[in-house]
This record gives sequence, structure tokens and C-alpha cells, in this order.
Amino acid sequence: MSGIITRRALVGGAVAGGGLMLSGCDALGRNEHFRRALRLGEGANYAAHRALVDRMALAKEFAPNQRSPIFRANGTRMPVGDVYARHVATGFRDWTVVVDGLVNRPMVLPIGQIRSMPARTQITRHDCVEGWSAIARWTGVPVKLLLDSAGLRPEARFIVFHCADANDGTPYYESFDLVDAFHPQTILAWNLNDQPLPVPNGAPLRLRVERQLGYKHAKYVQRIEAVADLKKIYGGKGGFWEDVAGYEWYAGA
Repeated sequence: MSGIITRRALVGGAVAGGGLMLSGCDALGRNEHFRRALRLGEGANYAAHRALVDRMALAKEFAPNQRSPIFRANGTRMPVGDVYARHVATGFRDWTVVVDGLVNRPMVLPIGQIRSMPARTQITRHDCVEGWSAIARWTGVPVKLLLDSAGLRPEARFIVFHCADANDGTPYYESFDLVDAFHPQTILAWNLNDQPLPVPNGAPLRLRVERQLGYKHAKYVQRIEAVADLKKIYGGKGGFWEDVAGYEWYAGA
């Protein structure tokens, strides 16, 4: 597939070629050279991957001894507000995930039930738009199991992940088409490197969608919504950074 312009190649070129010194995703989002690079490749990249790449092809997985010594915490480190603070104080014992929208059987799943479901463990590389990468071991429930339990209605086309954190009052969220939502490596992870997920990394549940860039891996997930259209969800572009900083919706590698 060397003829396909990958999102990782665009990011690497933008960071290396532009000599960017960046402190966060918001700084990168304000860089017009980077935004033009993403806009240039998104449509062709998305169409090419859907047409030419096996939709169930797995992202590369690594050996345990290839893990990075530290998995960097990026973005929100601690959601603001008393509600999340109470969850932290109780070890997230009362955390629930709502599965609703265009489903036949809306559900409210306690975290204990989620952790008791069949799990997948994978050692994968996280690639951030800021130019850094890290390899880590993740354990969690495949999102497919949750969606199958809820039963998607025929008109559902996208899956939206709503989160407990916000930036300037705007809730964080991300969304995917059904191909990525049902991919075997798309999981709600509760363990990072065989330890409970730390708060700065998204406790108690963080999305891992291994064929896309890091800003799509939503943290602090508390609701999964099936929708027919993304235009009426917050800013209408499919995700927090897509809405506020012009990041592209499809961030596939």
C-alpha cells in the first residue's frame, strides 16, 4: 500500500519539515501549514483505505519488551468538577456507560459489568499529531460487543463517544464510522500496561481505536451514541478538535 498517503506520513512531514516546537494539540491546531496538510490528504486517504485496505486488517502489534518506558499523558489530566472528583474518590465503583441513540436496546452498563465482559489485550503504538509516539499494552472490552448487545438500528451510520472532560465548557467527544467502531482492535480500555488506567490517561475507560491518530482515542468515556448524521452533534464536524481547531475527522493511518 505504499501508494497511499498515510496520516502518519503527513504528520511526520508537517512536524519535521516545519520545525514545529509544540506544547499541545491546541497549538498544533492553530498551525495553518499543518491544517492544510491534513485537509489535502483526508478525502483521498479515507477513500483509498476504504476501497483498497482490508477493513478488518489489524494495526501492528508489538512484543512486551518493545513497550515504551513511559506512556505520556496528553490533553486533559483531570476533568474538572465535583462529579468526576467523587468518582475518583470511590475508585470509580459507580461509573456507568450509557449506550443509546439509534439502538434497539438502550443500556446503562456499570463498570463492573463492563470489566466482566470478554476482553482483548493488545500492545500497540500510539501516534500523536504533535509528533511523538509510544508503545503500550492495553486491555479492555471490544466496542463491538457493546454495540452488538444494544443492537444497532438500520439507519445508524456513526458511533459517537461522549466523555467526562471538557475544554472551556465544550465537552470532549469523538466519532467513527461503523467500520472503525466494529474493528477488533477498537476497545474501551481499563488497563494500561497491566495496571488500572491512571486518571491522566483517561480513567476509568479510554477508547483505543488503533488505526487512527491519538486525538481520536477519547478518554473518560461515559456514553456511546449511535447516530445517522454528525451535523447536529456539538459543532457538527465529528469531534472536539475537529470542531474547535479544524482537525480532520478521518485520522486513519
